[in-house]
Amino acid sequence: MKINCIIVEDEPLALERTREYVLKLPFLSLRATFDNAIEALTFLKTNKVELIFLDINLGEFSGIQLLESAAISSQVIFTTAYQEYALKGFDLKVTDYLLKPFTFERFIQAVDRAVNNLPKKQTQPSKNFIFVKTENRLEKISLREIIYIEGMRDYRQIHAAGKRVMTPQTFTELERLIAPNLICRVHKSFMVALDKIDSVEKSGIRIKDRIIPLSETYKQRFFVLINHQVGKLKL
Repeated sequence: MKINCIIVEDEPLALERTREYVLKLPFLSLRATFDNAIEALTFLKTNKVELIFLDINLGEFSGIQLLESAAISSQVIFTTAYQEYALKGFDLKVTDYLLKPFTFERFIQAVDRAVNNLPKKQTQPSKNFIFVKTENRLEKISLREIIYIEGMRDYRQIHAAGKRVMTPQTFTELERLIAPNLICRVHKSFMVALDKIDSVEKSGIRIKDRIIPLSETYKQRFFVLINHQVGKLKL
């Protein structure tokens, strides 16, 4: 389930830091960012989001005034440099209160709390297979059988139980088809099935006798998916 969120923050550096944190979590979908509460409030009147990262000091119209002036059903995480508003945040029933500068670990804790507070949606069972282009046909592949996917120049080779399939579809296209909690990107040239991993080592991800490289670009998101607490695993 994707969780739609927005960021309301008037400090460019703080906005960029929160945005980077949001983009590292694959289950968050960033709908928009705002540098003032008025534009955010206008957006919320016609768009539904589940989570708001909200600064307090936003000039003429503060984050507190935003919450007091409208019925906001979203989970709200305050992001502020001022701890004196904590009691007010409690009165407004905000989900969490992040004091700047906050770490990625602390950010994840706040997001986890928000996710746990969200009502559980009734969703249709996700597909357990995909179709990929190969030669002159569409090949059906069971997601449960995929071990890893490897980039090979203009093609991606899908290593599955009992077969290998070459497809011209890009990693970006495959990531749109497959939920990251099943098969996730770990390197510019690799995706791996999380349930097929034997161990995570300094040299990379071991799947049977193969070591898959784990790049810095995808490392934090990977650890979030397998461990839910970045920093718990020290390699």
